[in-house]
Amino acid sequence: MTEAYARLCSWENLLAAWHKAARGKRGRRAAAAFEARLADNLLELQVELLEGRYRPGGYVHFVIHEPKRRRISAAPFRDRVVHHALCNVIEPRFERLFIADSYANRVGRGTHRAIDRFQSFARRYRYVLRGDVVQHFPSIDHEVLRAALARVIPEPDVMALVDAILGSGDGALAGEYRMVWFPGDDLLAACRARGLPIGNLTSQFWSNCHLHAFDEFVKRELRCRAYLRYVDDFALFDDSPQRLWAWKHAIVRRLARLRLTIHESRTQVAPTARGASWLGFVVYPEHRRVKARKVVEATQRLWAKVDAYRSGTLTRDGLRASLRGWVNHVRQADSLGLRRHVFSTLGAQAHPGAP
Repeated sequence: MTEAYARLCSWENLLAAWHKAARGKRGRRAAAAFEARLADNLLELQVELLEGRYRPGGYVHFVIHEPKRRRISAAPFRDRVVHHALCNVIEPRFERLFIADSYANRVGRGTHRAIDRFQSFARRYRYVLRGDVVQHFPSIDHEVLRAALARVIPEPDVMALVDAILGSGDGALAGEYRMVWFPGDDLLAACRARGLPIGNLTSQFWSNCHLHAFDEFVKRELRCRAYLRYVDDFALFDDSPQRLWAWKHAIVRRLARLRLTIHESRTQVAPTARGASWLGFVVYPEHRRVKARKVVEATQRLWAKVDAYRSGTLTRDGLRASLRGWVNHVRQADSLGLRRHVFSTLGAQAHPGAP
């Protein structure tokens, strides 16, 4: 047994993993049932891991439509504990490698810092190339991802656990994937294992691992000084539109090595002065506004919360938390007038606690 795997299976690590998995969920049935027999459940997991008998359970799938349609795959709670235990051990290794301007699912970064960074680049450069990956999570090829992980995880027992979790997600998003053929593919390419279940902690983390090589390509080979990425959304800035167009073609070729494609029609070079769409906002060098579609979606969600509050299915504190969460998000833009308009339409009952 390797030292890394022993740390992964240690009681201290499994207990810390449970705390992370249960955070914000201790009132839910699965988390509460696990906690009711916490010591026994953790000991059982520990023995299964140490003896190599651990096998992930089945997923529960459901579809959400906000902000866009996604198929979510929820792993059993005990598996979520294992996901955290694994990430506790391997994530620090990858964090030392990741570029500073990768903002998704990383401590101390996140959406708001990504928006700030985007605007800071927009102030310094005249043009931006903004793009995103087609069907990002459904498209992730297991063989390509595994090779990237194995370069940083030399321990065979840790990789065996990675393989078990990775294999458990094969096919979870099969219905969401539209086949893309790459040069050199034969008919067997349609049988390649692909897709990471949206909802797994490991999926979010492995997404960054998968695209790390792309980040390095943009920074080291293209020598783009102003680049950032949030999940599969990326942006490159420069004062030369010709250089950005050339970089776009190079990006298409490089992503093909990862068996990924971009939305061609949405990946365009544009002047930063005109504003660019980024993470739900339109960002200009000196100001920001919330995208109109996001305003409509948010208003509909808030009305649903108000209706739930008035019907007694949502508490006043729950309504207040929803309203303040939205306010804290749109405060990232110049949105005072928008907030006043939305709250005036919701009415006094929608407004228990002024923003």
